[in-house]
Amino acid sequence: MVERMASTSLYERAEHATRIIRSRISVEPRIALVLGSGLGGFADDFDEAVAIPYEDIPGFVRSTAQGHAGRLVIGKVDSIPVLAMQGRVHYYEGYSLEEVTFPVRVFNLLGIKTLVLTNAAGGINVQLTQGALMMISDHVNLMGVNPLRGPNDERFGPRFPDMSAVYSPELQELVVEEARAINVEVRRGVYGALSGPSYETPAEIHLLRTLGADAVGMSTVPEAIVARHMGIEVLGISCITNMAAGISDAPINHEEVMATGARVRATFTELLQRVIGAINRRV
Repeated sequence: MVERMASTSLYERAEHATRIIRSRISVEPRIALVLGSGLGGFADDFDEAVAIPYEDIPGFVRSTAQGHAGRLVIGKVDSIPVLAMQGRVHYYEGYSLEEVTFPVRVFNLLGIKTLVLTNAAGGINVQLTQGALMMISDHVNLMGVNPLRGPNDERFGPRFPDMSAVYSPELQELVVEEARAINVEVRRGVYGALSGPSYETPAEIHLLRTLGADAVGMSTVPEAIVARHMGIEVLGISCITNMAAGISDAPINHEEVMATGARVRATFTELLQRVIGAINRRV
């Protein structure tokens, strides 16, 4: 069995996982979401929901981070079929980036056209206060590794994919319109990604600020790169759950991250519901 799995390609493994998921659901979502720390509660409100634990899907690895339920939830938001990762897996948990991004490969084979990536992030730009929502306009990958490293399967995408516009400008405008409609301020910003799991030092935050990053986190970028490799449209939204080291003198802890996510849940949920509706109307 070990030898057989070793000889199975990434594409074939993704096909197998796709078949397992399809056998459990009756809808065909075109929109997928990855719900980050403290934000997973959005999927609890899906109508006609089917929840599949990651351990029931071949190739999906367990989520070990606090606040990440580790379930794939398929259901409806205002009658629109959607798929959500209720919690993601991270590079810092010890997984390879192929394992971290495997669900996104499966989403492509399931027919997903738009991927909404959410995360909890530390604020670097002082205009992004705790609890603010930031649309990701671009990213700086300082994780030290790229998820496309290694053999390339042309069935997924090209060897050298363009990353000029990872985060769809059209979707960003859509979010601005929907946020304005409910009187919610959403700023655009650059997301800096580090591998974690330790929080950043003040010197590292100074470096990121110099490079133009507005917020910092330990996720999102690998999924975004892989999604664009396959031609999936990407929208990124960060919830600023704390101010980064050196921006504030207060120590950083994960409990604060979770508490801030819970505090903004109502606003975040309403915005996501409206954004899903707007995406669906334009498809």
